[in-house]
Amino acid sequence: MQSFRSELENPLVAKEIIDLDKKIRAFREGKIHDEKFRSLRLARGIYGQRQPGVQMVRIKIPFGKITFKQILKIADVSDEYASKNLHFTTRQDIQIHYVSLDRTPELWAKLAEDDITIREACSNTVRNVTASCTAGIDPAEPFDVSAYAHGFFKYFLGNPVSMELGRKFKFGFSSSEEDTAFSFIHDIGFIPKVKYENGEEIRGFKVVLGGSLGAQPYIGQLVTDFMHEDLIIPFSEAVLRVFDRYGERTNRNKARLKFLLNKVGFDEFLKMVEEERISTKVKTYKIDRNVVDTPNIPEPVAAPAEIPVNKQLAYEVWSGTNIFSQKQEGFYGVYVKVKTGDMSTAKVRQFVEAVRPLIADEMRVTINQGLLLKYVRKEALPALFLALDELGLSEPGHNSVADVTTCPGTDTCNLGISNSMELSRVLESVVHEEYADFVYNKEIKIKISGCMNSCGQHGIAHIGFHGSSMKVNGKIMPTVQVLLGGGAVGNGEGRAADKVIKVPSKRAPQVLRTILDDYSIKGEAYGSFLNYYDGLGKDYFYQLLKPIADQETVTDDDFIDWGQNEDFVRAIGVGECAGVVIDLVATLIFETEEKYGWALEAYDQELWADAIYHAYNTLISGAKAILLDKGISQSTQIAIIKAFDEHFAAEFEINGFTDLVLQINKYEPSQEFAEAYLAQSRDFLEKVKSFRGKAEQVAQ
Repeated sequence: MQSFRSELENPLVAKEIIDLDKKIRAFREGKIHDEKFRSLRLARGIYGQRQPGVQMVRIKIPFGKITFKQILKIADVSDEYASKNLHFTTRQDIQIHYVSLDRTPELWAKLAEDDITIREACSNTVRNVTASCTAGIDPAEPFDVSAYAHGFFKYFLGNPVSMELGRKFKFGFSSSEEDTAFSFIHDIGFIPKVKYENGEEIRGFKVVLGGSLGAQPYIGQLVTDFMHEDLIIPFSEAVLRVFDRYGERTNRNKARLKFLLNKVGFDEFLKMVEEERISTKVKTYKIDRNVVDTPNIPEPVAAPAEIPVNKQLAYEVWSGTNIFSQKQEGFYGVYVKVKTGDMSTAKVRQFVEAVRPLIADEMRVTINQGLLLKYVRKEALPALFLALDELGLSEPGHNSVADVTTCPGTDTCNLGISNSMELSRVLESVVHEEYADFVYNKEIKIKISGCMNSCGQHGIAHIGFHGSSMKVNGKIMPTVQVLLGGGAVGNGEGRAADKVIKVPSKRAPQVLRTILDDYSIKGEAYGSFLNYYDGLGKDYFYQLLKPIADQETVTDDDFIDWGQNEDFVRAIGVGECAGVVIDLVATLIFETEEKYGWALEAYDQELWADAIYHAYNTLISGAKAILLDKGISQSTQIAIIKAFDEHFAAEFEINGFTDLVLQINKYEPSQEFAEAYLAQSRDFLEKVKSFRGKAEQVAQ
């Protein structure tokens, strides 16, 4: 492995990178079980690809904010370690592909030089915190939510409460009631609100809880119409603590927060959250409103550029679909459509060089896989258009019917069933070439996923597709499930799309044409696409599309997926969207010792709440190890606690293991309690090791 820089300014980052390097070496030497190692690398943003022997690395871009310097650094890293391409995601991350596992510590060190991290970008952690890309310049926003998204990123990154959850957890901040960040699909979503008391502005948020997509979409439910800005982090920490303790850990298909809410009930869950408040690290938390600096604004241009005659129509369409007036008078935001979210590193450098004099030195990655450029002066718009056009980045119709969201599908993803990337390109071409007026329609959203897991957000699409397959005439045929009627309603409310019909993948363009043709005739009477869908009903659309699904009319071409030349083969790998369950007793005891070590480190740094939570995890891991050693498997932390009480508390001479462990939510996180709780976890760890040792001797 090549050497990499370890003398980073942030000693915590340096320690993490060195630790990753050591764990990779231990894995190569056979000292770490491969399933355990998988969970370790996922927690560091390193995700196995469909192609064997290489990794996708997911880079966290909190709320999509990225500077010229940072995007150029990522381009340099992709050149040296990956495939010379950047992929912008629907969660405002950037992914690079075809990375050697052994070089990931070196890669991380390079990124850290410019304050970029891959930590907790995958696995059962708090994922990237998203926000409306327009935050800070949105004319409709009550205030800029960027600082709050940044505050959540900093607070929960590396937080012991959220390092090893039962399943991933997502936060989202919308800038206004338009809800462009889709708050309703997040585990906790926030919409900014303002009220006035005695003439003073009070900031807060409408809060929705329990949203997610996946195979079973769930729309978040209202917690409150107004939560004070200083309470959103304590509330969120309490939610995470309850989710960590009671959430499912064995069946990952039932492990998201939405399933726990359904199990215990929404009101009961909120009661549990309230009871957990006593143990949170903070009772109020004031987020620094000024932590996100205003970017450097470009100087005025000497004179507007001349748009050539043959480009004037294109400029008019681009101006009508891809730009908007910022709340800052005299400045414009400009959207850049990035096809399938992919941009080569060479184009990234050309792009930065071309736009640097014309825009602010900070951009935002959008949730529909493009870029938002900020603080463009009106007189600079023609020059910016020409610069983008030269690079093939001036395509109009941002966030319109012609702007199709997609996941990587079978290009790189283990779970991909169909080629969603190529299908998105085909559908965009259909719109541009046959339905040009629809590039102005910003209501209807088309979204595609390569499988049912909804990374391409098909579950909330007005018109959605997800990859699937079926057996026809003895052969496997690539298909897409067609979904209709989803979307954002506004102010934290949304709709999950209905599954309507399954058709051959090659006929997806025909589905789109049929729907757009029908909508062009009947839609005006309903006022919106969602009213049109509701008014006519699901069965109407099933009957409308049924001829396209007719298996009697399939041809040889229907058995070949988009972008392929051979008959379809359904090849699905092991999903890595989250960590795996480790059922090896020896590994669990090693983890228990490691967690106790973290507790001591946190205590020495006077981080009492962190030390207490690491001690709690020491108790859970130790109990799980002993239970598994006797063939007793439990799927939640609370079940582990109760099972240990039932089977082993007496043998361990513990008078109530449940009472011992659950002290964590009975006391304030003080130094005194931390000291006592750590001592109890240390004693328990020693008993676990002794018990295990005796059991091994008996077995011999």
